[in-house]
Amino acid sequence: MPKVVTTLLSSFAMVAALASSQAVADDDQVFGWVENATLHPWGTEVKAKLDSGALTSSLDARDIEMFEKDGEDWVRFRLKLEDEESGEVFSDELERPLYRELRVRGAGGKDERPVVLLNVCMGDKIYEEQFSLRNREDMNYPLLLGRRTISHLGLLDVRETFMQDPTCDDDAEVVAHDPDNDEASDKS
Repeated sequence: MPKVVTTLLSSFAMVAALASSQAVADDDQVFGWVENATLHPWGTEVKAKLDSGALTSSLDARDIEMFEKDGEDWVRFRLKLEDEESGEVFSDELERPLYRELRVRGAGGKDERPVVLLNVCMGDKIYEEQFSLRNREDMNYPLLLGRRTISHLGLLDVRETFMQDPTCDDDAEVVAHDPDNDEASDKS
């Protein structure tokens, strides 16, 4: 095949691939690697780091205590989050059913963390997602969103920040947690 024809075919293939990826991008919201998120139903707005290196999302929680309620495992914890919009500190004690326990291995050794389901507003939708609970007060971001959550959002542009404002109200679409999407183990 002549070089001109090969070059022309390569150019058409590249244009088709770009058009295809643009069509996907037009259908999805695009999020930056740091976004504001709102925890529901409390309406507390916090900075969230979207971390494709983590599988499970993580939330800054204090005074974490496991207990039994009506024959089920539950978790009691305190959130101490500064609202990004108002500057007020949200510090409430919450109780949630234990969804599962997460075993994490990292540079600091092994760690076990409770995981609960919570609602987070990203863009214009509320997502019910898994959150491991741990003290993140030494971290820059009180909320880390892992791949499980990111996969529901749309596209991630790692070059940008604050591309979507959380705009969820009482009528916002809620994307329920789907246990069929859970993976057997975490490597976050």
